[in-house]
Amino acid sequence: MSRVTEILDALEGQYHNEQCPPELGHPEPLDGLILTILSQNTNDINRDRAFANLKAQYPSWPDIITAGPAKLEDAIRTAGLAHTKAGRIIAVLERVYSDFGEYSIRGLAAHGREYIREYLRALPGVGAKTVACTLLFDFKLPAFPVDTHITRISRRTGIAGEKSSPEEISRMLEAVVPESRCLGGHVNMIAHGRAVCHPQKPECEGCVLSEICGYRRNNDA
Repeated sequence: MSRVTEILDALEGQYHNEQCPPELGHPEPLDGLILTILSQNTNDINRDRAFANLKAQYPSWPDIITAGPAKLEDAIRTAGLAHTKAGRIIAVLERVYSDFGEYSIRGLAAHGREYIREYLRALPGVGAKTVACTLLFDFKLPAFPVDTHITRISRRTGIAGEKSSPEEISRMLEAVVPESRCLGGHVNMIAHGRAVCHPQKPECEGCVLSEICGYRRNNDA
């Protein structure tokens, strides 16, 4: 726990302060869920372009069902894997409507985090990271999504093993990070991975984590 706290504190001084975390998420969590499905295996720019195009062409979720998968694929093509993602999106929308009689999952908020997690995890094509993102950003519940940047930083700093999977790292961080620090910690670790802790040639000199990072010590030896 102490090393995780050190990392969060150091990154908070460099990036977003926990007292003023970034405002993310959507009033309707289903929007965030679909956005996160679009984010799979692509970058934020392509994800956001695809989502904006989708919403411009189909302002309501029933419009997508009416249009069908081929037109949906065209709308989200910039996110990549359009055929796969279109199928997942339509399957999720159909399942949500079948379960709730509307294209909304706001009602899940009344059941608590673990119920929401189990429900989302059972949806077609929705994995642990997508669930954690929807919980954290859209339901405003404590969760710690783990992407490639957070995986890399966790392994290099030694808070996770070299072979720890993203899902294992996510569970570990959710267990030890205070609920109020999940959003800022998640965003800051990603920011650090993009700006400093690169996959190749990380900028260890001057890194705010250099004193506690096993990767730096091992490579200086």
